[in-house]
Amino acid sequence: MSSSSQLVTKENGGVPFQCPMLTRTNYTTWAIKMEAIMDAHGIWESIEPVAGEAVDEKKNKSAQAFLFQAVPEDIQLQVAKKKTTKEVWESLKLRHLGVDRVQKARLHTLKSDFEALRMKDGESIDEFTGKLSGMISKFSSLGETLEESTVVRKLLDSVPDKYLQLLASIEQYSGLDSMPFEEAIGRLKAYEDRLKSRSSQTSGEAGLLLNQTENKLNQKSSWGGF
Repeated sequence: MSSSSQLVTKENGGVPFQCPMLTRTNYTTWAIKMEAIMDAHGIWESIEPVAGEAVDEKKNKSAQAFLFQAVPEDIQLQVAKKKTTKEVWESLKLRHLGVDRVQKARLHTLKSDFEALRMKDGESIDEFTGKLSGMISKFSSLGETLEESTVVRKLLDSVPDKYLQLLASIEQYSGLDSMPFEEAIGRLKAYEDRLKSRSSQTSGEAGLLLNQTENKLNQKSSWGGF
C-alpha cells in the first residue's frame, strides 16, 4: 500500500472512517486521527487499558490490524515482532517524535534563513525567485506550508531600493493579501526589463556624447597642426 493510500473502515452504524497513512511528516495529526477512529470502534483501550483490567485479546488484534494497515510496509516489518498493540504504538511514537525534534530544529534554521534572505545587487528577479521557490519547497518537505501572501510580502520586501517606485504603486493599488506569487514575479520582471531598457538608452546617449566630444577634440588638434 502506498504512503498516500487510505484504509476505509466502517463504524457499527455504517458510517465510513478513513484511516490516514503514516508518513515521515504527519505523525502528530496521524496519531490524533488514529486514536479517534480506534476509540470510535471501541478498541483504543488496547493501547490505553482501563486501570486494573486486562486487555481483551480480540480488541488487541483488531487494533493491531488497524495500525498495520495505516503504516508503510517498511515500518510494518520493523514493528511486527511487538507482542501488543500498545508496544507497537509506543514504538511508532518514539520513532516519530525523535524525527519531529530533528524536523523542528531544521524548520527553525530554515525560518531564520528565510527571514535573512535578500536580493543582492546585480542579481536578477529570476535568480532571486529561484532561491525563494527552493526555500518554499524545503518548508513543504518539512511539513510546513507558507501562505502565499507571506511569500509575496517576503519577495517585495527583499528587492533593492531601485524597485521602490513599483512597490509603492503595488501597495497603493493592489491587494497584497490576494496577489498570487506568480503575478508579483511578473510585475517585478516587467519593471526590471524597463530599468534595463532605460539603462541601455542612457548608456547609448552617453556613448554618443563621448564620441562627439572626442571628434571635436580631434578636429581641433588637426587644425592646430596646420
